[in-house]
Amino acid sequence: MDQSETHTTIRGTKGYVAPEWYRNMPITVKVDVFSFGVLLLEISCCRKNVDMEIGGERAILTYWAYDCYEEGMLHVLVENDAEAISDWKKLERFLIVAIWCIQEDPSLRPTMKKVMLMLEGILEVTALPCPHPFSTMGRS
Repeated sequence: MDQSETHTTIRGTKGYVAPEWYRNMPITVKVDVFSFGVLLLEISCCRKNVDMEIGGERAILTYWAYDCYEEGMLHVLVENDAEAISDWKKLERFLIVAIWCIQEDPSLRPTMKKVMLMLEGILEVTALPCPHPFSTMGRS
């Protein structure tokens, strides 16, 4: 900040912006990993990240996806999409990689290189922590 006349403000589309933009934290390449994770969830689940018309626990896809993961119910995210379910292992891998990408703590997010290796099945996708440790108490 002391080395430049440049002022940085939040840039991005609602629902894709990494939490560090709102928390006065350093902005790194991990903000792009977060946005990619949201996009990957949207593509995998065929819906928008924020859809208030759905309401309830399903309104915010990033929260709902982790809840489904934690409860062992990832299949609910794709409902009755036979095409998605036909390659369940691949879909499950994509969903878990997406949840890794949306961790609130940027240091827990993988690099994009690791993301690509996990998506390709070259790197093992491991179990993950709660992506929203700071927000969990405020959710119902």
